[in-house]
Amino acid sequence: MEHRGQKHHRERLTESLREEISTMLAGELADPRIGLVTVTDLIMGEGARSMRVFISVEGTDEEARRTLDGLNDAKGYIRHQLGETLALRHVPELFFLLDRSEKYGARIDQLLGRLQKRKK
Repeated sequence: MEHRGQKHHRERLTESLREEISTMLAGELADPRIGLVTVTDLIMGEGARSMRVFISVEGTDEEARRTLDGLNDAKGYIRHQLGETLALRHVPELFFLLDRSEKYGARIDQLLGRLQKRKK
């Protein structure tokens, strides 16, 4: 079981990483493949060795795929910048994943709307 202090430290670290990654994605990366990206969630692995970064990409599935490719190619730079900016000895390994929850939510809303129309 994680102690209260360790849990608080992990939460603060996760929030700091979210802010820095969001800032980088908003303007620091010059890769033309990277489109309009929003960091939706971060999940830190055990021991803070890895982190899943869930992102939402505006545009088509092809644009999302290109953005993921660009982010995966920029992982080393992003980790280096995070280490310098936040003065971290060990920066977690980053894994970028598409967050499709908005699309799933919109599809569920659409299906529920159809059901309500049929009932009337």
